[in-house]
Amino acid sequence: MAAKNMIKREGGKIRRVVVVGGGLAGLMTTIKLCEAGVPVDLVSLVPVKRSHSACAQGGINASVNTKGEGDSAQIHLEETAYGGDFLANQPPVKGMADAAPGIVHMLDRMGVPFNRTPEGLLDFRRFGGTLYHRTAFAGATTGQQLLYALDEQVRRYEVVDVKDELGVGIPGERMVRKFEHWDFLGAVLDEAGTCVGCVAQDLKSMQIRAFTGDAVVLATGGCGMLFGRSTMSVICTGTAASAVYQQGAVYANGEFIQVHPTAIPGADKLRLISESARGEGGRVWVPKDVRDRRDPKEIPERERDYILERMYPGYGNLVPRDIASRAIFKTCFHERRGVFSPDTGRNELEVYLDLTHKDEKFLRDRLAGVLEIYEKFAGVDPYRNPMRVFPAVHYSMGGLWVDFEADASGSLKVGSPRNQATSIPGLYAVGEVEYQYHGANRLGANSLLSCLYAGMVAGPAVASYRKGLRRSAFDVPRSVFEEAERRHEATYQRILTQNRMEKHSEGDIENAYRLHADLGELMLRDCTIERDNGLLSGVLAELGEMEERVKRVRCTDAAPRVNQGAPFVRHLENMIVLARVVAEGAMRRDESRGAHFKPDFPQRNDAEWLRTTLVQHAGPGEVRFVRSFDYVCAGERVHVTDAVDTSLVVPRERRYEHAGAASAKSTAEQEGASS
Repeated sequence: MAAKNMIKREGGKIRRVVVVGGGLAGLMTTIKLCEAGVPVDLVSLVPVKRSHSACAQGGINASVNTKGEGDSAQIHLEETAYGGDFLANQPPVKGMADAAPGIVHMLDRMGVPFNRTPEGLLDFRRFGGTLYHRTAFAGATTGQQLLYALDEQVRRYEVVDVKDELGVGIPGERMVRKFEHWDFLGAVLDEAGTCVGCVAQDLKSMQIRAFTGDAVVLATGGCGMLFGRSTMSVICTGTAASAVYQQGAVYANGEFIQVHPTAIPGADKLRLISESARGEGGRVWVPKDVRDRRDPKEIPERERDYILERMYPGYGNLVPRDIASRAIFKTCFHERRGVFSPDTGRNELEVYLDLTHKDEKFLRDRLAGVLEIYEKFAGVDPYRNPMRVFPAVHYSMGGLWVDFEADASGSLKVGSPRNQATSIPGLYAVGEVEYQYHGANRLGANSLLSCLYAGMVAGPAVASYRKGLRRSAFDVPRSVFEEAERRHEATYQRILTQNRMEKHSEGDIENAYRLHADLGELMLRDCTIERDNGLLSGVLAELGEMEERVKRVRCTDAAPRVNQGAPFVRHLENMIVLARVVAEGAMRRDESRGAHFKPDFPQRNDAEWLRTTLVQHAGPGEVRFVRSFDYVCAGERVHVTDAVDTSLVVPRERRYEHAGAASAKSTAEQEGASS
């Protein structure tokens, strides 16, 4: 008997969906579910307003074309596909590009304080990989402004009663129940392998609890902490993705990790200097003379090497991030032409990012937030001195595999339960935790857009999935959830008590934070900008050792409440699993594509590698690579292969030496291909 679209189940229980993650993707999913009349339990590791989305600085892309440059959604699609080295399935990208202008106008109506032109129109700046002013922005704190706007919308639903099938409000049952400071532990699967909820831990009381949900949507962000130091928040460990991957979810394109070309080097973490700094005229340079010891302000223009403008005159300082990062790495690491540091008395792995030629008022209007960060942490006035920057791990293009269903126009079929569905029935994923929209390299300012669009797609998809359920999760025997709680409680107790017996000598005991530092150093050194198969073999060997070392970790905290040590150990165990996915994928892909660069295989190889890397967990220390698999969605079996849908933009050589390379030929080439 079908579950139908009833709000209440046996015992008067309200049917809900669980959304895990309070960033932009999670909030937008929640809004769209509430609009469809579906109540939501919103579970977040941190207070919603502290989600990593708040750290996004530069802006959000949309081809509104207020500047009359001839920009369009078609060009946005082409440049996104081109920038991602044609590894993204194109129907979801087309859907995102088509929806982008409406999304920005919706945010404007929500009250996001976007910058405006003197005429009162929305202002747009340029970002990497495009020749168009396509990026709407709110100073240099766009992510924070968007997050706060969506949080306000969700808060409305926290005081709105759930309505039954007759439209009558149910007292005490709110459309959104928010659970902040809860750590996702894993999905709850019924006897058929369908996701019917999740288990999470309250980080204040340390209570472990199962949440029942007709579906679970993961919006838990990226995995930057695999690399120890990155521009990402310390909460971005990838633990949720790793947990469900170990439960059977397919992971895709894990080897594609974006390195942002401009960040402030630091001992604790690497703080981002947004691409908007280059979008507003910032120039990257080093002295032409490697022995130059002068203050950068004393070095005349003719004695500076503007490396990106020299190497890529068509796009200059706004080439895509993977290209800019490699150019800077080549200059500093291989050519030893970093900039001189008076503190160390030698050239460092840094370049100058220079905005001193721009008017200070202009910069304060458009970049104050990001320049304030530099001044605070570098102790140097960026309005009058060039900034010292170097590439840093920034984003994961790979993530949980999710599906889509295309319509006749080549875009997405709205409301299809396949959209954003993982390979585990009932489990969905949105935002950076999934792989769908960016291919081998994400264009700047597409991240906020993809988070919002994925949420807009996932809401109707989950509502459709829920309508077609033969049995509600709220009719599943309680024993299924109790067993999941017991299993995770046992794991938590194991972490608390392991290696506390006297038989262990201190030399055998591992410290979780030291082990994480070793993991980060290993991945950062040998698995980022340049990759070598010999070094990757060493990475995999060391990961094998770390898989043994983590068993010898002794938890540093035994407190019954607000225990920070034990959850970190749990995250660390999951990080090591995910690190193997990244390294194994990098080892196997013998080509250079987007953010994945192997000097021994410098060319893209479409004949062999124009395909998605699909991996399944095969047990401790084991990764299974597959070319196809089947999964069940809304009662129907779906066959999936690793083929990439390139039906809308024909793959071609990726070059940025000349302006217009991204889109000038695409229409003609497509017409030629179709004829």
